[in-house]
Amino acid sequence: MSGLLEGCKECFGTQNLYEVLQVQNKASENEVKKAYHKVSLKVHPDRVDEGEKQEATRKFQILGKVYCILSDPEKRAVYDETGEVDEENTPEDKDWNQYWRLLFKKITIESIKNFEREYKESEEELNDLKQAYLDGKGSMDYIMTNVLCCTIDDEPRFTKILQGWIKENEVPKFDSFTKESKKKKESRKRKAKAEEAEAEEMKKQLGLNDTADSLQALILERNKKRAGEMDSFLDSLAAKYGGGAGGKKSNKKSGKK
Repeated sequence: MSGLLEGCKECFGTQNLYEVLQVQNKASENEVKKAYHKVSLKVHPDRVDEGEKQEATRKFQILGKVYCILSDPEKRAVYDETGEVDEENTPEDKDWNQYWRLLFKKITIESIKNFEREYKESEEELNDLKQAYLDGKGSMDYIMTNVLCCTIDDEPRFTKILQGWIKENEVPKFDSFTKESKKKKESRKRKAKAEEAEAEEMKKQLGLNDTADSLQALILERNKKRAGEMDSFLDSLAAKYGGGAGGKKSNKKSGKK
């Protein structure tokens, strides 16, 4: 097994390059690029706390190598045929951050807003909602943390969709979803409102406006203040000031369940 495949296993729990990018092996070149963008946003070193940068950097480098192989028709064909990767022609000292920025234009508030408009109520959002429901075994806390662009205002919509899927036996029935207490729901709402108020206050203290640099500064300041804490702040903040990650397009679903 090669070094790259070992790294994939250690960092992403699989040796399958397609599973690392969360795409099918028949994915088109454009689908592979979009998947690389989406996964890389989750582990980009600029988006994590200082204590997590080393691990995030390694994941980010591995993702770059995976994309280099799957975006190259010849290397991809060799991998598909043999399960092996051509690491000799995949540079070790490549500046993956620069490579990433060349592939994807700088995210702006406008591109973020465009992404949110295209993502919400799309087929992609529904797929992400279903996956989050399954991965979190019905936990709405998990769902609200792991579906892009969502805020507490999306919870009733998500609940209605999930109830429809359960009724149609499209997803299993988890007690954590169907029997969630009113107290827990109210706690989630209070937390979301508190985070929203905290973001507004921090924005005022730092004298920030609704620009991409201001959004990044606000995120970094919050990370410094609460280093290592895992919560839904970044998701709610991104949604409040534009939502999600930029540039990616999704087709609207013709009808919701």
